[in-house]
Amino acid sequence: MAKPIMIVGTMSNAGKSLVCAGLCRVFKQDGYRVAPFKSQNMALNSFITKENLEMGRAQVVQAEACGIEPSVLMNPILLKPTTDMGSQVIVRGEVECNMTATEYYKKKEKYRQVILDAYNELAEQYDIIVIEGAGSPAEINLKDKDFVNMGMAEMVDAPCLLVGDIDRGGVFAQLYGTVALLEPSEQERIKGLLINKFRGDVEILKPGLKMLEDLCKKEVLGVIPYMKVNIEDEDSLAEVLSVKDAAAEIDIAVIRLPKISNFTDFQALDLEAQASVRYVGRADELGNPDLIILPGTKSTMDDLKWLRENGLEAAIKHQAANGTLIFGVCGGYQMMGQSVTDESGVEGFGTIRGMELLPVKTIFAEEKTRTRKTGVIQTITGAYEALSGRRITGYEIHMGESEQLEDGHVFTSLEGSPDGCFMENAAGSYLHGIFDEEDFRDALLKLICERKGIEYTKGRGKTYQEYKEEQYDLLADGIRASLDMQKIYSILGLE
Repeated sequence: MAKPIMIVGTMSNAGKSLVCAGLCRVFKQDGYRVAPFKSQNMALNSFITKENLEMGRAQVVQAEACGIEPSVLMNPILLKPTTDMGSQVIVRGEVECNMTATEYYKKKEKYRQVILDAYNELAEQYDIIVIEGAGSPAEINLKDKDFVNMGMAEMVDAPCLLVGDIDRGGVFAQLYGTVALLEPSEQERIKGLLINKFRGDVEILKPGLKMLEDLCKKEVLGVIPYMKVNIEDEDSLAEVLSVKDAAAEIDIAVIRLPKISNFTDFQALDLEAQASVRYVGRADELGNPDLIILPGTKSTMDDLKWLRENGLEAAIKHQAANGTLIFGVCGGYQMMGQSVTDESGVEGFGTIRGMELLPVKTIFAEEKTRTRKTGVIQTITGAYEALSGRRITGYEIHMGESEQLEDGHVFTSLEGSPDGCFMENAAGSYLHGIFDEEDFRDALLKLICERKGIEYTKGRGKTYQEYKEEQYDLLADGIRASLDMQKIYSILGLE
């Protein structure tokens, strides 16, 4: 059985996911078979495995850092918020139902066994399991029946490292307060403290570290600098969503929907030297971009109403009328059609008018589509004509089915099946990850450059996957340089 180590944090976005990914890479580099694990993930960014099962993207990133195929065993429960009070509950990759927080709490004993079974199955295959906590272990109102933080550590007898975020201030209070609120047995499981996102001279910090160690009776095992690594971040607090200004020749505006999902779809675009991706939440922020992307969303109908009410729909349609390229992904594609109908109560019964940019109508179904696909762009006309025949890959996660109302407007052919729609300068597809495919991405950026009358400069000289591997190695270098890895191996009982 694998030896576990758990990373818990003082708050959300303290850096647990990144620290876990870095440790995963270090252990892999040192010759161990390592896998990530998070018992319960709450996120709107998800991924479809090769078995067509759904899991959170944080553990997908960590699995990539381990050099292994993602598995739902690494994230047995995924919660996708649907309202302020409820979520869609996905168990071992399949939708169970929508629940309120109260309903979910009543079923926690059942899910505890699901989590333990998944962990044990995973642990039989690897040497080390790097477990990620959720939020903070000191949420004293949630400690009863906990299986995501110290409760998870107790279930599998895992030693823990506690990480705090110094960038947002108050890191000493964060760490000391978290330890103080834990039960004595839980405090014993905390084998070391980590300070994350530090900027400056660590020598100035050292007197405080000594005082912190004396107060907590815990050793500080490392101060991790604010690292300039570019790794997908599924957290809703991700800094990328705060980008408002164009910083390159090609200006790509992604609409920041309230329930935006899978915004990691656009990272490959943002890594191109000539392109910059910014996130727009108000009509006065839109400006005159070269490409407007309507992203995926967990609540198509509500987010479409939001677009309409805050003036963004009108601003986008004005840009479309002036020839700006508009592209929708999944829920964004559904919005661009003539209508969206919910007859099953998936998001709320009724029909809502779409943006009327594409000749499609969408009807929600209770059954979720989950699949990975490859294909090619159809022979198309209009502004997107240059994309004809380009290869695409990705995955689909959606509740609705879209029907074309006019012949001859299929955008893609995915393994022989039609997908998506185009009309003049508007196009959409259900395919997440469509921009990761180099052939398609290059063709799209070249098209935009030709429309602007500027020369296209091809990419980074490496594939997106090669770039990601480079970033994982840089992250591992930073972790090695910052943490007492000899002590961490000792905590694990390994060389």
